Amino acid sequence: MAVKLSARGLPFVLRAIGNSSNAKSWPSLRRAFSIYDQINVLPGVPKDLIRIEGCTDTGFVANGVQYEGSLICINNLILSWSPRQLVDVTSDSLSIFQLLQPAPEILVIGSGKRSELVDPGIRNFLRTNGIKVESVDSWNAAATFNFLNEEGRVVAGAFLPLGISS
Repeated sequence: MAVKLSARGLPFVLRAIGNSSNAKSWPSLRRAFSIYDQINVLPGVPKDLIRIEGCTDTGFVANGVQYEGSLICINNLILSWSPRQLVDVTSDSLSIFQLLQPAPEILVIGSGKRSELVDPGIRNFLRTNGIKVESVDSWNAAATFNFLNEEGRVVAGAFLPLGISS
């Protein structure tokens, strides 16, 4: 018989185990419950949402399909994107966001292997279109995109592969 344990009950279980007289040292569970490792964080998420499931040196896995190169994800649409490194990201390469109605409230940019700052000109371009921007490494950008998308927020993602270093 299996026991069902929710994440909410975990602290109580750990406290009970820690209070036992013959308790051994337990490995940290922090990594086991990291939000960045979760693909489908919230229950009951519609199947037509985009989920970035993996990042590679050359591309991404989204909804079970391997994509090569950089991607832009908007609503339930995945587009190939021309920039190969963060310095190639310009207002022209992001011009699609001028056409979107409603515009995403936030654009999450995955800058490759490391977090990089976005050029202030690009930040201003997006701000004039009513879009906030967050730039982090591609793994964390994918996790942030997935979480916001699963929450039902109007979010877009622009991702550079992990093999990219500016």
